[in-house]
Parts: sequence; structure tokens; C-alpha cells
Amino acid sequence: MRARNTAATREGTPVRRSIDDALDDHPADDDERPPVSWAVALSDDCDACGMGEPRVVLTVEEAGRAGLGLVAHLSPATARRLRTALRDALREIGEEPGP
Repeated sequence: MRARNTAATREGTPVRRSIDDALDDHPADDDERPPVSWAVALSDDCDACGMGEPRVVLTVEEAGRAGLGLVAHLSPATARRLRTALRDALREIGEEPGP
């Protein structure tokens, strides 16, 4: 099991770090399904999750409508479950999931 305290946490500074973000691959000109923005980040400052507990933060929202989407605070176990689901979906469509 990995240590929960990072250097930033030990110093009393909450950990918040952006990992990646992008738009989905849906055509921008589809009026019925607008493009979706996704972002992955790290955080340990979710009061409801337990302060200091590391979380993978997944944000999904309509492109151009920042602050109106859904934010999931995933425990390491739930983040691994999502990773497995994405790997399995890629295999189902005949794609290699990568490393």
C-alpha cells in the first residue's frame, strides 16, 4: 500500500494537481450531443471524503460550460475500477489498451 502523506500534505498544504484534460471526439456540429470536456486531477481536500485522503478527481461537463458539470472524487480502488472498464471497452472495439 502506498503512503498517504505526500510531501505537500506533510507540510500542511492541500494537494491539488491537474493531470490531463481534453474534449471528447464527438463532432462539434451535432446539436443533439454537444462536445464534452473531461479533466482528471488529484486532490486530498474533499471534506466529505475525509481530509487528507487522496482522490482522483474526474470532471465531465459540456464544453464551454465550466462549473456546470459533474465532479467525481474517486478513491484509488474506484479509479482502478474505472481504468479496468476503459481497458475492457477498448478491447471490445478491437483496440489495444496500451500500457
